[in-house]
Amino acid sequence: MPAPQTALITGATEGIGRATAFALGRAGYRVGVCARTEPKVRQLLEDLRAEGIEAAGAPADVGQPDPTARMVDSVTRAIGPIDVLVNNAGVLIAKPFEELTLEEWDSTMSTNVRSLYLVTRAVLPPMRSRKHGTIVNVASLAGRNGFAGGTAYTASKHAVLGFSRSLMLEVRKDNVRVVAICPGSVDTSLLRDQPMLKSDPRRILQPDDVAATILHTLTLPDRALVSELDIRPTNP
Repeated sequence: MPAPQTALITGATEGIGRATAFALGRAGYRVGVCARTEPKVRQLLEDLRAEGIEAAGAPADVGQPDPTARMVDSVTRAIGPIDVLVNNAGVLIAKPFEELTLEEWDSTMSTNVRSLYLVTRAVLPPMRSRKHGTIVNVASLAGRNGFAGGTAYTASKHAVLGFSRSLMLEVRKDNVRVVAICPGSVDTSLLRDQPMLKSDPRRILQPDDVAATILHTLTLPDRALVSELDIRPTNP
């Protein structure tokens, strides 16, 4: 039997991140998790381990270099080198542009874009040296289409797509895959907390749908790369 692989998921305590942690853990992965809030990280680790999933994690603001480096080192020491990185940490602030503060703009870019650089920078070199690894970046259909009230969020997700496309071309020669997942509306607190973005939760995607999509991209043979994948509600 091959040794189990290790996955690290950012923004893992809620929504897509939490669903992905369980989906990968149930599929046999060792699971590393992080989020900003320590009690939520502790609770997630308890919940994962209660299902027999080998898990480790640490609280970290992945928009900041030192906490990010410490978190990656802690997870690697606990459960081994990272084979799969899921860059999922994200915030959504939906409001008209002229009401958007500079602090909200900076917060969006720090969590949605700066974290992408910092976590990937910490995880990628060992992947390239081992000639093996997959980086999954959770983008959004908003990164393709835009929406009213989405200037900051849409700009950040455009950046995720551009980052993913360029990095994929750089590292595929080292057998490292880079995948951008672009979900449509997903029933998470991220969406529910935005008054401008009202959706019927019975008709939009669920976090488990996106987690299943991420897992699917990881089940392909190493020779196959899904570089971008859209997932949207069938009948929103």
